[in-house]
Amino acid sequence: MAKIRTLVVDDSATMRGLITAALNRDPEIEVVGAAGDPFEARGMIKALNPDVVTLDIEMPNMNGIEFLEKIMRLRPMPVVMVSSLTQAGAEMTLRALELGAVDCVGKPTTATGTAEALVEVAEKVKTAARASVRTKADAPAAPARRGAYLPSGDVVAIGSSTGGVEALLTILSQFPETCPPTVITQHMPATFTASFAARLDRASGAKVQEATDGALLEVGKVYVAPGGATHLEVVRSAGLRCRLVAGDPVSGHRPSVDVLFRSVAQAVGEKAVGAILTGMGRDGAQGLLQMRQAGARTVGQDEASCVVYGMPRAAQEIGAVEKQVSLSSIGQSILDLASARR
Repeated sequence: MAKIRTLVVDDSATMRGLITAALNRDPEIEVVGAAGDPFEARGMIKALNPDVVTLDIEMPNMNGIEFLEKIMRLRPMPVVMVSSLTQAGAEMTLRALELGAVDCVGKPTTATGTAEALVEVAEKVKTAARASVRTKADAPAAPARRGAYLPSGDVVAIGSSTGGVEALLTILSQFPETCPPTVITQHMPATFTASFAARLDRASGAKVQEATDGALLEVGKVYVAPGGATHLEVVRSAGLRCRLVAGDPVSGHRPSVDVLFRSVAQAVGEKAVGAILTGMGRDGAQGLLQMRQAGARTVGQDEASCVVYGMPRAAQEIGAVEKQVSLSSIGQSILDLASARR
């Protein structure tokens, strides 16, 4: 099988060397070039025709966001952003993911972090190589205007990974102020989820916030699992509440979509709607099946609109998905299912 031809773009010679060495250690990847700024990278992209680019956000002359915009407009290709784990870095990375970057990885800040991040960047590059990258002309149509929604007592649970930033922005922009209580697990670095919740809040009619332990699930509110150390669950305790649980990764992830979906199956049962979105791997498939077996309604994002058709495919294959829906229609489909009389 041909190796994944990768171009590394970073203004730090040290970081270029570390990323290059880490990627070349993976037998599935070949680094074909390394550039110190976007102008050098532009020539290398034309000359080397890489399959994937890793792109630093903070660079001189032209930052990574500006360069990414040019790439996605002129020559769309899989891009993995490499970002500092700071508030400003998180906000710029989210902007990059909105613009079409496939995924992101945090720049290491310690020796231990360096080893972990460099292993992660290789996995991200391999995922990116399988991604469906669209031009903005191919992106989902603008969501329909938010309509009125009469709360029905249902709870919505959503799981997503690679490509989930675009998907969740599209879906939640369709949610009105009266949307069902909604819980979300999106695979994302710990330092990014608060900024992501704030970005979703600006796009949605609902109030979107990072989930906190013990938070009461309320109509018109959306709760995003914090990245990193805990899983998000839904439990019954004087109403339905968020619970953050420390534990090992499940299905390869922490927070895990499987953990969230299983808790919703147990705590909410048939008064729930589950949606599984774009992402690599199988996280969420078994949990969504448990939701469906408990009487919940379930939807999966269709292959054509996924950046990576992994998680929805896995759920579809085991019978967890009641129906597949395009990204532009999922938001309204979730609201319709949550209001349907059983």
